[in-house]
Amino acid sequence: MHPLLYEINTRCWLAELSQAAGRAITLADIPAAEFANWQRLGFTHIWLMGVWTTGPRSRAEALKSADLRRGYDEILPGWKEKDVAGSPYSIAAYEVARELGGEAGLAQFRADLFRRGIKLLLDFVPNHLGLDHPWLSEKPELFVQSAGPQDGVFAQQTKSGPRWIANGKDPYFPAWTDVAQLDYRRVDTRAAMQDLLLSVAARCDGVRCDMAMLLLNEVFARTWQHLPSSKSPVSGEFWDVAIRAVKQAHPGFLFLAEVYWDLEAGMQSLGFDYTYDKHLYDDLMWSRSVAAQSRLLGLRPEFVAACAHFLENHDEPRVATRLDFEVHRSAALVMLGLPGMRFLHEGQLTGARFKIPVQLARRPIEPPQPDLVKMYEHLLATLKASAVGQGEGRLLGPRQAWPNNPSGQDFILVFWPAQLPAFELVVVNLAPHRSQCYAPLSVDGLAEHHWSIRDLLGAERYTRVGSDLAQQGFYLDLPPRGAQLFRFEPAS
Repeated sequence: MHPLLYEINTRCWLAELSQAAGRAITLADIPAAEFANWQRLGFTHIWLMGVWTTGPRSRAEALKSADLRRGYDEILPGWKEKDVAGSPYSIAAYEVARELGGEAGLAQFRADLFRRGIKLLLDFVPNHLGLDHPWLSEKPELFVQSAGPQDGVFAQQTKSGPRWIANGKDPYFPAWTDVAQLDYRRVDTRAAMQDLLLSVAARCDGVRCDMAMLLLNEVFARTWQHLPSSKSPVSGEFWDVAIRAVKQAHPGFLFLAEVYWDLEAGMQSLGFDYTYDKHLYDDLMWSRSVAAQSRLLGLRPEFVAACAHFLENHDEPRVATRLDFEVHRSAALVMLGLPGMRFLHEGQLTGARFKIPVQLARRPIEPPQPDLVKMYEHLLATLKASAVGQGEGRLLGPRQAWPNNPSGQDFILVFWPAQLPAFELVVVNLAPHRSQCYAPLSVDGLAEHHWSIRDLLGAERYTRVGSDLAQQGFYLDLPPRGAQLFRFEPAS
């Protein structure tokens, strides 16, 4: 089964549950209705974003940043300092924050999920640690260091005296001032982080690995060539060794990588089960229908099936601010209808429009947009009862409807086998104009039946002769941004 993942901003979510209940709600006593709703919608995995402990030093960075303060003003006018918890990616300890319920609360939450057949994902932030982490004073050798002050480093008192430690960064942006950069050129750093990863894996069913490609040897060497290590570079990739160690200890454990820069296939080869599909996201956001089809059809099926498809997450703008309703609906069916991980974000299902800075522990209450609520309810309920996401789906290359009609290039077609001999077909016209094509069907026994065909998302019903379908395919003529899910069953 292909996962259906739901990302939750843990701190803001618990604050809202607490306000509604008139008492403090933690992970230990989540209302049963929350679990029932996730189960009803078909989610297989819940990602609790931001459960780990942060600290005062990193929080101070979040409070003094002028850029961040402008963001708080825009999103949460009248905010107070207590609303700023600091970045959940500036981790002081891989321990569940006490105010969220602590380790016992997480264990209870995981057990509550398990009873409903849902699995738990947590954050693993491999590139850096928060300024409040004890390793900075106790094990400074694990971090990238400078001989003296310069841009992107900070002074740190350690048990062996003062050191200049590098802030975390990627090669293309300024350093993040609330975190310290781990040095993956060192054997001891890799060993310590593998142990930390194993400790996280004992408390959940999978991890979303933040900026996972930054640890690749080539990327790391290029990023930190200006601050060389005193040790000889380590051979082999960290992820290859660490993922194998975790999966040996916890068979079936899931690894999701946030990864960009066309490094996705390499990360999959190192053991990641799923990698971010940012290319599809960009194609859908910018209405590049021909590029989306061409790229998907040009990829290996196993690569597509190991991608995490999304329309938003906590790093991206809200999709409701970028796409109008019909475009949103068609993009949603593409994302949900492809093989691979289907990845939804808290607030996406209700049309939320505010992109919340991760440093905030409170967010504005946004009224749901009824048309988007209805759309997602219908899509998810229909897909849950369908063959989509079950078994081995495959992309189909459309055939031209007639000469000199290029509009078949605007379709995304995904075939899903159902209970034999039935099957289903996801059909989306991503273009802003009407489009036509034939969907080629290669199904055992197709020519031997007449077929009853119905759109599970609409009212269309057809009967087609199997020999015609086998010879020329299934003719499609869809309106702009049309999105349908056809079920084929023998009529005779």
